[in-house]
Amino acid sequence: MRIAVQMDPLENVNPEGDTTFAMIEEAQARGFSVWVYSVDDLYYDAGEVKTWAKSAKVFRRDDGHCELGDRELLDLRADVDVVLMRQDPPFHMGYLTGAHLLELIHEDTLVVNDPAWVRSSPEKVFPLEYPELQPPTLISRSLEAVQAFRDKHKDIVLKPLYGHGGASVVRIKPDDGNFEALVEMFQEKAPEPFIAQAFLPDVTAGDKRIILVDGEPCGAINRMPPEGAIRSNLVVGGTAEGSELTERELEICRTIGPELKRRGLIFVGIDVIGDYMTEVNVTSPTGAQAIKKMTGIDPVAKMWDVIQAKFKNRT
Repeated sequence: MRIAVQMDPLENVNPEGDTTFAMIEEAQARGFSVWVYSVDDLYYDAGEVKTWAKSAKVFRRDDGHCELGDRELLDLRADVDVVLMRQDPPFHMGYLTGAHLLELIHEDTLVVNDPAWVRSSPEKVFPLEYPELQPPTLISRSLEAVQAFRDKHKDIVLKPLYGHGGASVVRIKPDDGNFEALVEMFQEKAPEPFIAQAFLPDVTAGDKRIILVDGEPCGAINRMPPEGAIRSNLVVGGTAEGSELTERELEICRTIGPELKRRGLIFVGIDVIGDYMTEVNVTSPTGAQAIKKMTGIDPVAKMWDVIQAKFKNRT
């Protein structure tokens, strides 16, 4: 198969932990041809969706982890079998435009994850369809609404609605005098609403990342926040350990799995704290290398098994 990976610069990733690196490494091991490109190189011209791309090879060695070929022009409908949409958010109009363009080729080229559903399933919005699975949640820009939510739940967390990697997540305790100033900061930061959730004390026991492949759970890690912190994302200093799934976590997976499969969301990461699902990451979920190292389960290999089967059915 011919694979094009829409991603942030390959030369800048950490080969020891980056999930997209592992995806390219596994594709290479299976004998696939791989190109990488930036969403900024993607364009539409008279019915064709094209991009400037570079062929890519990856390896694990001390003097570098990738080799890139010369820049060449790819027709993503005619020259490519699979596109992996793996650039990191922010989930802004540039991101959405890239999804619109990839949707134009999706009938002919398999795009993973389905770009129309990536666009319609932001990680903090998707869980709203399952209120019984998520902690008490408010989406609003109103100071009065957030104040009423805080009066009810006392200890709350504010997050940007379209943020990622734990950026700008703040906890507001009942006695925090910065409440109004923090809400004003969120109001000024972006034009869209933001999200408030009841604080979950179980976060001190970890924030579990579960990978689902084609709607089925495929390994998990438990990410522990640094001492005194509430954010457990690995990019902000969290540490991880391999983990089994609880019955409640399996229930969550059974509940959302069929819908993920229906939407063509093949590679998904969900975050669970205690008994609650807080996010459904469909953009560029991470954690696969840590899961493989700590549990022996390889979500990336499973993803390529599914993609190969879908490609075979298409052809």
